[in-house]
Amino acid sequence: MAGPELRWNADALRQQLAARWPGLQVEIVTQTGSTNSDLLERVRSATAVATASAGDVHVRRSIESTAYAAFTPVLRVAEVQTDGHGRHGRQWRSERGASLTFSLALPIAAADWSGLPLAIGVAIADALDPSGNRIALKWPNDLWLLDAPGRGRKLGGILIETVTTRAQRVAVIGVGLNVGPLTADPSFASGLASLRELVPDSSAPAALARIAPPLADAVRRFETAGFAPFQQRYAARDLLAGHSVHTTQRDLPEGVAAGISARGELVVRAPDGRVHAVSSGEVSVRLDRAHGAAPC
Repeated sequence: MAGPELRWNADALRQQLAARWPGLQVEIVTQTGSTNSDLLERVRSATAVATASAGDVHVRRSIESTAYAAFTPVLRVAEVQTDGHGRHGRQWRSERGASLTFSLALPIAAADWSGLPLAIGVAIADALDPSGNRIALKWPNDLWLLDAPGRGRKLGGILIETVTTRAQRVAVIGVGLNVGPLTADPSFASGLASLRELVPDSSAPAALARIAPPLADAVRRFETAGFAPFQQRYAARDLLAGHSVHTTQRDLPEGVAAGISARGELVVRAPDGRVHAVSSGEVSVRLDRAHGAAPC
């Protein structure tokens, strides 16, 4: 796809990230189907090689150890994704220069993985909007640009997929961010936002340089302490808090969002007053029409 050259400055970014995750590599590709799928397949392939041995258990373990050691943490960036996806397989659109799409594959030894997408969201939002006034977080994995209190449009999304091997669990953290205006998409009732509305001279490479180091730091912090250290920062950007929500849980069709638990669960107060913690399933939002807000 034609357009101005994107200058990623990959060497400088690699040095910054390697200081946080030794050996981490940075890859920039012009186009791919999905950076998440690319890295998931790479991890699975390494695991398959590790277990393909003769019947001798000692030989198998030796091969496995070699393959595990050979897995290198990697940040893979695509200028264009043709088959990007979000939760439940929804397509994530990508346009060269107007989108930032990347995946970060890291072996993580976390005791509790609950809330990792929320921690990633906090790190990205804080990096792009230090004042905390414009970017909100929609549970469990979306970033929104606020137009007014309780009103906004989707700015980006996070998709985390994992591969578990005998020796470790690898998280592939996918991020899609609208940097410039995108072609209108009627499937987004809220509309789409772009980073240039917040930072007019934003580019995909500049956004990546701003996001990637604090994202890597956040994963390290999450690995040792879980979601709890991020809970207060998430609460300050919580798009859902105080608004009506629908869920797919049969015993909780609707309620009012009442914050996030220390494990990253969505807390919902049902019409009968009971409080529920939602940890999975689809949640849709119905903002208060009295404030002139459209459904999200």
